[in-house]
Amino acid sequence: MNVFESIGEKTDRAGDIGEKYIKSSHQYFKLKLFQQLTFTVSMIAKLWAVGTFVVLGVIFGSVAGAISLGELLEDLALGYLAVAGIFFVIGLLIYATRNSINKYIIRKIGSKFFAEDE
Repeated sequence: MNVFESIGEKTDRAGDIGEKYIKSSHQYFKLKLFQQLTFTVSMIAKLWAVGTFVVLGVIFGSVAGAISLGELLEDLALGYLAVAGIFFVIGLLIYATRNSINKYIIRKIGSKFFAEDE
């Protein structure tokens, strides 16, 4: 019976160790999820805050530039059309390089998201 008691004791200890491992893994994944969630929310909040002011700056700068260009060309409508044309060209350039932009974003966020804990 001594062998069976020893096997039973080892089995109980292995079960306890396995249970501790599962609890630790569960806590780790909860913590990892929390880290990724806070990183994502923080990134979105910063992007929204900075983006809002950049867009407002671009709008006011574009209107001022269009007025100045219109006065220079002696036709306000031409100034607005020239600024609109510049935005269309920038939009087309961004559209043409969209795949490289996607790769850059995936690389940047992927390195943060799948980073090994140190």
